[in-house]
Amino acid sequence: MPNLREIILEILMQITEEEAYSHIVLRAVLEQYQYLDKRDRAFITRVAEGTLEHMLQLDYIIECFSKVPIYNMKPLIRNLLRMSVYQLKYMDSVPDSAVCNEAVRIAQKRGFYNLKGFVNGVLRSTARGLGSVVYPSAEQDPELYLSVIYSIPLWIVRKWLLQYDFAIVEQVCRSTHMQKGTAVRCRLEKASKEEIIADLQAQGITVTEHPYLDYALVISGYNYMQAVSAFKKGWITVQDVSSMLVAEAAAPNWGDYCLDVCAAPGGKSIHLSDKLQGSGFVEARDISEKKVALMQERFEELGSINLRAAVKDASAFDIESEGKADIVLADVPCSGLGVIGKKQDIKYKMTEQRQAEIIRLQKKILHVVQSYVKPGGVLIYSTCTIGADENQMNVKWFLDNFPFRLESIDAYLCEALHSRTTAGGFIQLLPGIHETDGFFIARLRRIES
Repeated sequence: MPNLREIILEILMQITEEEAYSHIVLRAVLEQYQYLDKRDRAFITRVAEGTLEHMLQLDYIIECFSKVPIYNMKPLIRNLLRMSVYQLKYMDSVPDSAVCNEAVRIAQKRGFYNLKGFVNGVLRSTARGLGSVVYPSAEQDPELYLSVIYSIPLWIVRKWLLQYDFAIVEQVCRSTHMQKGTAVRCRLEKASKEEIIADLQAQGITVTEHPYLDYALVISGYNYMQAVSAFKKGWITVQDVSSMLVAEAAAPNWGDYCLDVCAAPGGKSIHLSDKLQGSGFVEARDISEKKVALMQERFEELGSINLRAAVKDASAFDIESEGKADIVLADVPCSGLGVIGKKQDIKYKMTEQRQAEIIRLQKKILHVVQSYVKPGGVLIYSTCTIGADENQMNVKWFLDNFPFRLESIDAYLCEALHSRTTAGGFIQLLPGIHETDGFFIARLRRIES
């Protein structure tokens, strides 16, 4: 039988050292070891995900008991200590002695015989002194406090604190550690909401209605989405409510031609198609051939007759699309800091330099795709992040350079989401403040000459 902790260590090495995506690595490993007991698979998932989720806090704890700074350690030793300290702090059911002994054994097995004493010393000191660790003070150093307690890199915390007050930022940070169900959209043209709820509950799935949209549900207690009856029948699609609000803000009319220029994995395109009720047409574009193939496969499974996936680079001008679209969805590549709660490794992979490169790409895409909007047509700009530099500032730049105006989105949102900004044409959704992921949506109408 494979050693579970060695499997976890390999997962962490791939994610932290090779910059692999956590959800892809974990899914591949669980498929590879699908013969393992359910309890063992759950242990792998919890320790791997938990170590990533709390990594900066774990580093802080380790440095309280180690004379060697965390980033001066060998990568394997660093990750071995992180996963071990996670077990010491967050898993009472695992004996401290087992954690320490296993870590020492793995260090030795992996060729670090000369460091097994170091590993043993740090972990046994941590096990004894964990309760006496002094964390940064929210009053004396609010930036470091938020960074360490919630494992959010300092540069992100500082940016958020420039835009929001401390209480809001702390709530956003706290929300990244909260367990949430899976949001799904009911395709009411296929089945009524009552039928869908009954079908889900018949499989033992817990269902909660979402307050923002009548057709949105939050489900939990299922093992595998592809085995959920309502999903297999095409009655529901997996989609966060923030993403559903994009199609609401777009508000397509019967017969509209819509372009979703950065469409993968295709949820918003399917939503637009459903709203058009078989009329008009939606072209879902993406630069990745693999993602486009997966989208087309899903569209065909759902039997969508007015929806097609196409391989196209959103940053490259397509003369055949100029002035043709009633609606353009530009859900552009972004830093993804609004969905940290679902993809913990995002916060470690993103840097200020990478974010600056992303902002340049966002502007390049907007510069290109605005030309596809016909006079009087609508451009929806959206991101799954929460900083003004990728959102409000991009919209201001866009309005300064192109013949568009912001248009109120109050008519398309529930009253609970109405604010001065929604009346003005955009909304910034914040995780922990709103019952959604972090998301930005702006509705821009092309001025008719």
